[in-house]
Amino acid sequence: MPDPFAGHPEWAIEPPRPIVPVPANMGGNLRGRRVLIGLPGHGWRGDLRADEKVVQGSRTYVPVMPEAEWYRAEAERTEVFAPLVPIERVWVEDEGMSGTTAKPNDVAGRLVSLDEPPRRSPVAALDADSLVGRRVVRVGDDGKEERDLRAVTELHSSDDGDICARVTKELDWYRWGWSGKTPSTLEVPLNELWVE
Repeated sequence: MPDPFAGHPEWAIEPPRPIVPVPANMGGNLRGRRVLIGLPGHGWRGDLRADEKVVQGSRTYVPVMPEAEWYRAEAERTEVFAPLVPIERVWVEDEGMSGTTAKPNDVAGRLVSLDEPPRRSPVAALDADSLVGRRVVRVGDDGKEERDLRAVTELHSSDDGDICARVTKELDWYRWGWSGKTPSTLEVPLNELWVE
C-alpha cells in the first residue's frame, strides 16, 4: 500500500523550536528558567537554573545553580547555595521560532559569534551521536512539544520491532542521581524524538 504522505513535505511535522539565548535583563520572571552564564569572548556554561533577580545597591544579580540542585531543592523543599551572577552575564534559554534549519556541512558555516551564546537547533535522534543523559524533546503527531525530558537509553528495537528510546522526566532523571531511585520511563518512537 503506498504511503499517502509521500511526496508532500508540507505535511511533515516540523522539528521542535530551537533554543535561542536571550539576555536576562530583557525582563520577565526568571525563577526556574534554564540559563547560561558567561562572558562574551570567553565562553558559556549551561545546565543551570535561575531564581528571581536580586538587587544589591545599584547592581542586579541572578541566583544561579546547577540544574540537579534546582530540582532537588524544589522536590525536597530545601534551601541550596546559589551564587549571585551579575545579570549582564546571564542569558535565558528561550524557545525560538520553529522551522527547518539545515546543518552546515563546512567549518565556516558552523562558526558562531563569541558575543553571545549560540542558538541551538534540535537534531533528530537518528542523527545524534548518543542519547543517554541528553535533553530530548518529544514531538507528537499533533506537533505538540514535550520538553524537560532526558534520554535513559540509546536507540533500540522495541518488543514490537519499532525503533525507539526510553525517556524520563528531568526531575526523575536527577532524582535517580541523588537517591538511586530508578525513574519511570516511556518508550518513545524514533520519529517523535529530537535532541536539544
